Amino acid sequence: MSTSAPLLVSRRISSLAPPSAAWLARARTHLDGLTKPIGSLGRLEDIAAQMVSIRQERFVEPLRKAVYVFAADHGVTAEGVSAYPSEVTAQMVRNFLSGGAAISVLAKQHCVEMHIVDVGVDADFEGLSGLLHHKVRRGTRNLLHEPAMSESEVAQALKVGFTLAAEAKRNGCSLLAIGEMGIGNTSAASAIAALLTNKPVALVTGTGTGLTPEKHAHKQNVIEAAIARHFPFTDEAAPPDPLDILRCAGGLEIAAMTGMILGAARHGIAIAIDGFISTSAAAIAFAIAPAIRGYLFAGHQSEEPGHQILLDYIGLQPILTLGMRLGEGSGAVLAMPLIESAMALYNGMATFSSASISVARQ
Repeated sequence: MSTSAPLLVSRRISSLAPPSAAWLARARTHLDGLTKPIGSLGRLEDIAAQMVSIRQERFVEPLRKAVYVFAADHGVTAEGVSAYPSEVTAQMVRNFLSGGAAISVLAKQHCVEMHIVDVGVDADFEGLSGLLHHKVRRGTRNLLHEPAMSESEVAQALKVGFTLAAEAKRNGCSLLAIGEMGIGNTSAASAIAALLTNKPVALVTGTGTGLTPEKHAHKQNVIEAAIARHFPFTDEAAPPDPLDILRCAGGLEIAAMTGMILGAARHGIAIAIDGFISTSAAAIAFAIAPAIRGYLFAGHQSEEPGHQILLDYIGLQPILTLGMRLGEGSGAVLAMPLIESAMALYNGMATFSSASISVARQ
């Protein structure tokens, strides 16, 4: 008998606690004592302090990094909401594995273990080497006409993320990047953003992979109609249950990322989220368990308009702003060297006392 999504989540996050406030304060004190004007390293000091609050006594250990790219298809692509056909999802999965995708290059460049996860691609990958096979079903249903997933399917996809987070913990990973691939998934993320933040669909919906103005307007109409179908009575004071939002308007890869984010936080692992889609999963996870915020780093700010809205909803400031809108975990992996640099400064710089340098006059 399968476990329901709410019961699965409640069991898996029962021991989830925020990062240590005591270690955060200790880190701030240490940073203020380094041989530099107080605060002169800017955001790097915030990043270092947050990492110390997560890693606690393990803060001096080198970071072991991995990126998980979750792939799935979306039934809503039948409505013409993407500039690319749905078969591109499967084609890109093969491109990831052959090393030709941006994330493949960046992961290799920055010594990040790369894992490609099939959680719902509408293709047969039997026997494909290097792929993590966790397919729940071959794509979601068309969210315009029916819920994207059943409750059982949401639970299965969440469990994929929880399971992989536990494996990452056993493998000694200390910093995870979360990415995705799925034609049509910006429509799902836009619906999630509108429902969680109570913002107009037009405000959170971008052109995705490059829609014309006419197609962009059509995409907004599809999302608005889907929201009206599944959530006809929304209330700003009481937004819909996040797991209901995920079931009706989400995607299999978004559900799996949600599970991995919750699971990684539970295991005390730092998480670099990527762009709009990855952040929609983080927003669902945050709505379920606000304590996860202290484990999250926003790798970058996407060009998708809904991304900044979701970052504000969670309370995150992006590390990078490069005008990117690729996905795949690319922005999250690019931010990893900056996180490592912050920790190198924290661990390697001398203090005023150890270097016998005079402190500033008050």
